Amino acid sequence: MSTVASKSYEFSVQDASGTTCTANAWAKVPPALSKPEREALMQRCAELLKAKGAVLVAHYYVDGDLQDLALATGGCVSDSLEMARFGRDHEAQTLVVAGVRFMGETAKILSPEKTVLMPDLDATCSLDLGCPPDEFAAFCDAHPDRTVVVYANTSAAVKARADWMVTSSCALAIVNHLKDQGKKILWAPDKHLGNYIQQQTGADMLLWQGACIVHDEFKGVELDLLRKEHPNAKVLVHPESPTSVVQQADIVGSTSRLLKAVIEGDEGDTFIVATDKGIMHRMRQLAPGKTLIEAPTAGDSAACKSCAHCPWMAMNALQGVVDCLEHGHNAIHVDAETSRKAQGCITRMLDFVAQHPQALVVKDGGRLAGFTPGIGAA
Repeated sequence: MSTVASKSYEFSVQDASGTTCTANAWAKVPPALSKPEREALMQRCAELLKAKGAVLVAHYYVDGDLQDLALATGGCVSDSLEMARFGRDHEAQTLVVAGVRFMGETAKILSPEKTVLMPDLDATCSLDLGCPPDEFAAFCDAHPDRTVVVYANTSAAVKARADWMVTSSCALAIVNHLKDQGKKILWAPDKHLGNYIQQQTGADMLLWQGACIVHDEFKGVELDLLRKEHPNAKVLVHPESPTSVVQQADIVGSTSRLLKAVIEGDEGDTFIVATDKGIMHRMRQLAPGKTLIEAPTAGDSAACKSCAHCPWMAMNALQGVVDCLEHGHNAIHVDAETSRKAQGCITRMLDFVAQHPQALVVKDGGRLAGFTPGIGAA
């Protein structure tokens, strides 16, 4: 089944001096499928997963069919923290990771003896692309007195240079922990998440100037207007969003945290959701009585008020699952030295979370509310 088109996207790249410039990348647009085609591919995927002894690990942002397939076959639908743990702990020797490339690399680093496949190896991330390993290494070299903390949305090579990896579920707790130890932090790559954590913790943080091309597009002015149209709606925001958006949130948190907020809301509640619209699939399944409104990414003159969907997450398709399982295509490889170095910062995060389960907290109406990720994971 051929790809019908591709689109180009811009993202920011920073050098060691802190100068940012614009670069470009492209994403494939998978062909649309009829209902019989989708059903046939779903069945074929399920057969192959069973025959190969494989398990499908899917992110909340990928196509709903892939999420449904993962749950129906004993896999996992979750945020990147739970994806990392699930793949490591599952007995299957073949992992199919439906997400973006850094997620596949993380799975391989944690389970080097396992085969890790992806529906499309070209599915990447603007945060990953915007933090090239050589430039990042030079940035670290220029600030040797700082503890290096990187977001999960980075390459294996960048993680190999880091002291800690964090996800949006545990970043606040880990940075607070480092602050209490008197550490100064070098943070990469997302400037919005870094700024949010800096404001919440008061930590001394030097920020790489990267951004997610999806969350960076949410508009504070437009969100304010939308809130006035729906005064009783609760605003749910992922912390990769700009400050003008985060400041209007009732709840700021990871994808799992936002999903939990919808599930636990009262029947009939309305939520404005500022994250990738891929999460709406699982929200509607688990909270069918709630009203969900996509937060605005554009102004009045735009044809699309909210186009919040990662183009690289959208590259994951059922046909890609079939192809990688039938032919062993799209296997993730991380060289041994990079894997060894990167494993340290990932394992450090997972050990911290295991030892401090109360650490998975977010700001919730001025209160701290604990949450264990992975709601909806099978």
